[in-house]
Amino acid sequence: MSEPAQTYRLPEIRVNSVGTLAALGVGLAVGLAVSGQSWAPPVVAVIAPLGALWLKGLQMTILPLVVSLLVLGIVQTAAAARAGAVARRTVGWILGTYIVTGAAAMVIMPLMLRLWPIPGSAAGALAGAVGKEAGPVPGLADFLLSVLPSNIVTAAAGGEMLPCVVFFSIFAMAMGRLPVGPRQHLVGLFEGMAGAMMVMIGWVLQLAPIGVFALALNLAVKTGTGAIGALAHYVALVAGMGGLVLLCAPVLVVLVARLSLRAWLSAMVPAFTMAASTQSSLASLPAMLSACSRLGVRTSTAEFSLPLSVALFRATGPAMNIAVVIYVAHLTGVPITLGAMAAGVLVAALAELGTPSLPGAISFVLSIGPVALAMGVPVGPLALLVAVEMLPDLMRTLGNVAMDVAVTAAVDRAEKV
Repeated sequence: MSEPAQTYRLPEIRVNSVGTLAALGVGLAVGLAVSGQSWAPPVVAVIAPLGALWLKGLQMTILPLVVSLLVLGIVQTAAAARAGAVARRTVGWILGTYIVTGAAAMVIMPLMLRLWPIPGSAAGALAGAVGKEAGPVPGLADFLLSVLPSNIVTAAAGGEMLPCVVFFSIFAMAMGRLPVGPRQHLVGLFEGMAGAMMVMIGWVLQLAPIGVFALALNLAVKTGTGAIGALAHYVALVAGMGGLVLLCAPVLVVLVARLSLRAWLSAMVPAFTMAASTQSSLASLPAMLSACSRLGVRTSTAEFSLPLSVALFRATGPAMNIAVVIYVAHLTGVPITLGAMAAGVLVAALAELGTPSLPGAISFVLSIGPVALAMGVPVGPLALLVAVEMLPDLMRTLGNVAMDVAVTAAVDRAEKV
């Protein structure tokens, strides 16, 4: 059996998630304290532009970084799929899970919002601080026509995410048909661009406490306590969507892998403990390998499929990312058309392939920003939501670890048949 393709290495970026969350709390508290004071408007007029400037810095990195990582991710996925039957089955499960869970989120999240609406005092609170500007939301006919760009430069300049994603996905597949020399030159080019953009977004995110403080203060002055209710409601619903994906893992284990639910739960305790303490799928890999061993999964399958899953598979990603975008759409009053849904599912799946294991804040921007742009939903509120990402990120890690082991067990079952 061939070895899986090596994951490209990106510059290490450290994100101060605790500091950003603290800045959000301090900004809201200060904003509530000064709200209603006669001198508050001049203070906000000075501080608010800092948040807007930081938001622009965040937005300018999305498209070039997503494009470069997308190309590298597709090249890596194609290389992995050529490594043998186990790899092809694993990649098939990954892509299938992305599409199914993303499509399910398009239905389930609006239902959750209908059953548990955004608190009346919080409706529009987040949107009020960062604006409601959104891209055009195409109808179905316009959506079909917009899938392929007539001019990729114009599409990129206009921030049209879907045609850019489609174009560079096709470009990455075309790279696979080139001789080794030219293909490696192009891979090196995109690796260099991804690395440089990672450094840039790292600089921007190092300033996150300042930007989030300014945005939160402005938000609290304008909306009062409504913003706090919106953030708490948001965290609960998005984490709940991740919980639904996590619950798919035992179903897969029982129905497809034909394993005992009790045995799976017992074997997964160390992996879940490691995932909860580190919030890292990579750090949980040894515990996942041990769980597979206890479940009787063949070593050859586990040692190939699990590292491949850790590199490419973030099972909760499409569902939770789409949930975030739908939540923002409800906050800002943006309608979600059938075309926007199709664009969201496609971009969410491809964005996950192109997003390697990175700190939660960076993954949040890279995975959700393209989905929001493709669906015509404003990305401004993401600048505040990134501050609370460390809370639903725990559910992301637990769900990803559970599905990594479940898919590995399912692949191994298929090999035994």
